[in-house]
Amino acid sequence: MPRVGPAVSPPPPPPAPAGEARLRDRFGRTATDLRISLIDKCNLRCTYCMPADGLAWLPRSRLLALPEILRLVRIGVRDLGVRELRLTGGEPLVRADLVDIVAGLRAEHPRLPISLTTNGVGLEAKARALAEAGLTRLNVSLDTLHAGTFEKLTRRDHLDRVLAGIEAADAAGLRPLKVNAVLMRGINEDHAPELLAWALQRGYELRFIEQMPLDADHGWRREDMVTAAETRALLERTHRLAPDPRARGGAPAERFLVSLPGAPDRVLGAVGIIASVTEPFCADCRRTRITAEGRVMSCLFSREETDLSALLRSGGSDAEIADRWRAAMWAKPRAHGMDHAGLGADGFVQPDRPMSAIGG
Repeated sequence: MPRVGPAVSPPPPPPAPAGEARLRDRFGRTATDLRISLIDKCNLRCTYCMPADGLAWLPRSRLLALPEILRLVRIGVRDLGVRELRLTGGEPLVRADLVDIVAGLRAEHPRLPISLTTNGVGLEAKARALAEAGLTRLNVSLDTLHAGTFEKLTRRDHLDRVLAGIEAADAAGLRPLKVNAVLMRGINEDHAPELLAWALQRGYELRFIEQMPLDADHGWRREDMVTAAETRALLERTHRLAPDPRARGGAPAERFLVSLPGAPDRVLGAVGIIASVTEPFCADCRRTRITAEGRVMSCLFSREETDLSALLRSGGSDAEIADRWRAAMWAKPRAHGMDHAGLGADGFVQPDRPMSAIGG
């Protein structure tokens, strides 16, 4: 079974330039979007993420505790220029103290946008409490509206639970509600127009994500993935897409305004496409990631991690933690864990961790 992460952290990276207060890197990018994973465990077994038998989960003692999460976010916002926060996993709803985490973060940061990425299983029971605790909005993963295809992709028969969770989140006011979908060739790519119509009818923003080489089985092949160009062509079978005139602003998704072919001036909503593989946006990346056990990953595809948990648990000061975090981001690679973009190209080595163990 693949290991969850390296047993020993590499040496800390060299320090960022003296006087640098933000999370800048050598290529002029500044990270303001913090993605922090709450747990590596997940209750689905999606084929593009996990093996059928799951992974060796981190022991509870290695997960960041609630006070440690609050402290890291406090340092990020107060000292390092973090301006938005996303809680990820694994599946964050699996974590028993999730509502307490959100409430604690909201109490300290009344105006900070706090979002959550979830697979939606278990959301029906927690959506109202999360909204009352101060969660801003949700991203819910949903690749198909067909129960058989859902079970094939996730290896679980939970489509009804996910749909009920999305409805509960909508009713709780967790908007804008975004739905993330991965298209898999020969499995669900023909479902794309139906998914879009479903999302538009309910006022959700659908976002298609190119399948990335972050599967635990390391079976990804570029030629097998459904590309952004193919996704646009699939959607244009039934809808008209026009580029959103608003600035992208470092967002991973390229947004399109959607209308029907016979009524191009009547905008029904928007759809986003995240083309990490074929149309990479690394040059404007503004994300910094912390794994569930407190390691900074400067790039989703980085093979180097910087441990903050040792400082957290050994009496390190806020200033020392901030300095190590800055150093980790200063060492961020140019793109895709390398000095150039190119997932699946020569020189690319897939990270040991799958997406569930990194945090999206």
